[in-house]
Amino acid sequence: MAAGAARIAETRPSLTEEAYRVVKREILENRMPPGFQALEPELAARLGMSRTPVREAVIRLKEEGLVEVVPRRGMRVLPVSPDDMREIYQILTVLEAEAAALLAARKPGFEELEPLSQSVAAMAQAIAVEDRERWAAADDRFHRALLDLCPNRRLSNFVALMFDQAHRARMVTLHLRELPVRSTTEHTQLVQVIAEGNPVEARRNYRAHRERAVTELLAILERYHLHHL
Repeated sequence: MAAGAARIAETRPSLTEEAYRVVKREILENRMPPGFQALEPELAARLGMSRTPVREAVIRLKEEGLVEVVPRRGMRVLPVSPDDMREIYQILTVLEAEAAALLAARKPGFEELEPLSQSVAAMAQAIAVEDRERWAAADDRFHRALLDLCPNRRLSNFVALMFDQAHRARMVTLHLRELPVRSTTEHTQLVQVIAEGNPVEARRNYRAHRERAVTELLAILERYHLHHL
């Protein structure tokens, strides 16, 4: 019994992590769209898992603001409104810019910044063939790599939550915006000022990038009457 309990304790966290990862990906990629509801047994059957890891995964997603738990109705994927996006980008504009500044202040070497450089190169390659999905994947890698390199772990963990909440809106509008040539250029410039160890310019460049991005995003949401994402 003790050995069996030990094996269960050992495998349970990995099952919970797998359930969390799968459901979160389904939400962020809009395969579980806003308003999607599922009872715990339904969700467990969909994932091919028992209810316990699914329940724990849903609790974690609730804490991240992606779902709510409705009594007798199970999990419901929360929508994101234009006002939500405005608030999220206000946070990202300030805190992500600070993450870039903190990284620049450390004066990282080019080898340490290789994940950022590789992401920018992938963006440029995607732009050349007008592959928006490929560009978006590279853009996502860039921002997550920046957070991974940020020396303030609490800041980077909090920003990652905001980034996940904004992801769906960015994907929905991906084909409604102009080809992101300018955004790619801005990312390239940001890597340069970080590599130069210039926190003031890193902060300024990042804020300008985010402010322009949210203006563009909100204009698209308004133009196409996308009030719940």
